[in-house]
Amino acid sequence: MNNVESVIIAGDWTDPERGKISLGEYASKWIDERPGLRPRTAELYRWLLRKHIAPYIGETELRRLSAAVIRQWRAERLAAGVSTSVLAKCYRLMRGVLNTAVDPDAIITRNPCKVPGADKENPDERPLVTVAQVFELASKVPDRWGAMVLLAAFTSLRYGEVTALRRCDLAENASTVRVTRAFVDVPGKGLSAGPPKSRAGVRTVTVPHAVRPLLLKHLALFVKPDDDALLFTGKKGNPLRRPNFAQLSKWTEVVEDLGLKGLHFHDLRHAGNVWASKAGMSTKDLMARMGHDDMRAALIYQRATDEAGERIAETLSKLIEEHRRTERPKGKPENGAAE
Repeated sequence: MNNVESVIIAGDWTDPERGKISLGEYASKWIDERPGLRPRTAELYRWLLRKHIAPYIGETELRRLSAAVIRQWRAERLAAGVSTSVLAKCYRLMRGVLNTAVDPDAIITRNPCKVPGADKENPDERPLVTVAQVFELASKVPDRWGAMVLLAAFTSLRYGEVTALRRCDLAENASTVRVTRAFVDVPGKGLSAGPPKSRAGVRTVTVPHAVRPLLLKHLALFVKPDDDALLFTGKKGNPLRRPNFAQLSKWTEVVEDLGLKGLHFHDLRHAGNVWASKAGMSTKDLMARMGHDDMRAALIYQRATDEAGERIAETLSKLIEEHRRTERPKGKPENGAAE
């Protein structure tokens, strides 16, 4: 039995001819054939492939890819000024593509994406607004957008989720909001309604009491009586695209006037997640409110919140001091030293 036969019997053999397909061609087919890929995600993948991968290593055959090739590609793109966040997305895309090339396609025997830390993003820390700033922001934008600001902040909804809300999704007393879908802006196709970003995105979120009257006022003033009427629309009653919202709400002008230049709408959700983590919620409860089925994001918020730890430590310190006061023998110094 020769070496090739041994490898075939062991199940480790791959056809060298199949490995001649280029990374760009294989990745493009992978995106097209990927089941359950959301339109916006597919568009992002195509953009990453077209912009940052195909022009540089797209012509490389799969069989000739190695960790050294991937590492050099990344180093050169970093040197060209591409951000670590964008390259991390590219790297994760290639890793997923090449995982399929290994199994089940058996085109290559191992995944060459073995660059430590290449999948990690280091985005700039986003600004954290206060509760007071959120209410001030809601009061400064035109009236019909104030409720949208409050909902995003105090229910931790994503932009696509809050703009897809209908009258029937809000409880009659505005005590809860039900998230069952989200708008996705697909280049060349416009807005389309689909499921939320993750399976856990389908959820019901409790609205703080202080916000409910403002939501009911918004319903009365700006929302049609039909159950499927959108809570927030453009001028003609159509679904609200991001550029339209920015223009209609005068977002850039308002946030600059409030000293919050650079604040994104998504930062409202970020603030809401931080506040929720400070409320002492369990990881599971925080995941449910955020609409995440992966606990990593919830854990990040919980680790970033150390105020609860400070309060716990302060409480324990008081208990210790109380214990010392009640247990210390009369006339004996606190540290047990001789008088």
